[in-house]
Formats: sequence, C-alpha cells, structure tokens
Amino acid sequence: MYDKILVAIDHSDVSERTLTAAAGLASLSKGEVWVLHLREREVIARMGQVPAEAESEAESRVDDAVKSLADAGLRVKGEVRDTLFGHAAREIVEDAKLHDVDVIVMGSRGRGDIAGLVLGSTAHKVIHLADRPVLVVR
Repeated sequence: MYDKILVAIDHSDVSERTLTAAAGLASLSKGEVWVLHLREREVIARMGQVPAEAESEAESRVDDAVKSLADAGLRVKGEVRDTLFGHAAREIVEDAKLHDVDVIVMGSRGRGDIAGLVLGSTAHKVIHLADRPVLVVR
C-alpha cells in the first residue's frame, strides 16, 4: 500500500494534523515516514539569502515530529533543508520521485480554490506537479 510516506511540514497549525494523518497511513501499511521541512529563504539583492525562520526552530520541529512518530512505533526519519521562497512545491515533488515515495502528505491553510490559484499555495502546486497520490490535510 504505502511503504514510503513523505510528510511535508511547516510552521503552520495544520502540521500537527498532517503528522497524525501520516502516522495513521503508516500504521495501516507498516510504512516508513519521512518528515521533511523546507525552510524557505527570500533572496534580497544586497543582503543575499535571508532566513524566514531560525534553523534551530526548524530542527526542533522536525526532531519533535520524529520522536512522536517513533514513540508510536513507526519507522521514521526527518530532514530540514533550505529552499528559495516559492520553490518548496517543486522540491517536494522532486524528492518524492527521487526517493520513490508512495504518497505525499501535506497540509493546506484552507485558502480555497480561487485564492489557491491566485496566491499559488504550495499544496495546490504539489497537487498539480506530483505524479503520485497527494493527501492534503486541512
């Protein structure tokens, strides 16, 4: 069923529900969960790359998620990586292909279809770019 599950988390409130959904899938299929957090960086001409969030905050978030899932008896690994602002969706899809994951699990902030199209939400982009199932949690 789902042997490899990529769960993309961020700093939003929906990330906890996203992890719960991924844990449920992994429990049913005895699959492995890969928790991925991409720290978006904005490029500003004179300043170079500016972090949108602290590295320690991102690492702590992923470490907590990995511990929680491991405590539930799941096979899990975590990764924090930097990406440029607006590139997260493409990287999530490329990682899913590279690691041959069976499903991508991620959250949505609930902007709706029109706002998602206009604003270009990460979840909306992943749904359209991915060549495998995507579970979007609200």
